[in-house]
Amino acid sequence: MATRSAAKAHRQSVKRRIRNRAIKSATKTAVKNAGLAIAGGEVESARLSVRSAITALDRAAAKGVIHPNNAARRKSRLLLKYNAAIAALQVPGEEKPAPKRATAAKASARPAAKKPAARTTGAPRRKTKK
Repeated sequence: MATRSAAKAHRQSVKRRIRNRAIKSATKTAVKNAGLAIAGGEVESARLSVRSAITALDRAAAKGVIHPNNAARRKSRLLLKYNAAIAALQVPGEEKPAPKRATAAKASARPAAKKPAARTTGAPRRKTKK
């Protein structure tokens, strides 16, 4: 027979496992639904489902069910998919103007970067054996 403390630890771990499994399952379902909504192409439903998936991931990380970096990675991947889908659905006339680049005249007007000064003081450097 196991010690009383070991039996209690086992009971606690079983309870935790069941609770964590439920949270993990709900989180995975939310992320999956968000992915399907993004693939469906409906902007509003995708936005809402992505938002709920992010909330589920944050909750799971806060409760210690998944590691915070795991939640951050999944949120990042989800938002990359969402933003790519939104960008693909945008009308070409509504694109943002391209950022202006520095011209050659502006580049030549900048002062040249200073080179480090040669070493003039102190003892000469010793050569190391190879």
